[in-house]
Amino acid sequence: MDEPTTGGPEPARARELLAAERAGALERIESLRRQLTSVREVSTWTGTDDEHDPEGATIAYERAQLHGLLTDATRELEALDRAAIRVREGSYGRCEGCGDDIAPARLEALPAASTCITCATRR
Repeated sequence: MDEPTTGGPEPARARELLAAERAGALERIESLRRQLTSVREVSTWTGTDDEHDPEGATIAYERAQLHGLLTDATRELEALDRAAIRVREGSYGRCEGCGDDIAPARLEALPAASTCITCATRR
């Protein structure tokens, strides 16, 4: 039987939350990659010149936006994977900043959270 970790949900619940968030992040990453590929293909076939074509700036903006969203989703996935390691090690639910417990409600809302609200607001 799993023993509860300090400050957070029981390990089984934490794994469940993290798995659900991870699945969502993977889905977003795949979708963003498809969209980015589509934008690249469109810009290749249209032969637009980003600098001189009125549509070029829009395509460049969309490409940059998608790239930024993909970067964010990848970082989220990495944070979720680090949280899963903390669950396995028994340190999930403990703030990496001050060592205090992370509020269970915070972990329910943000399963990958590694800091308490106090430490998160100090950044």
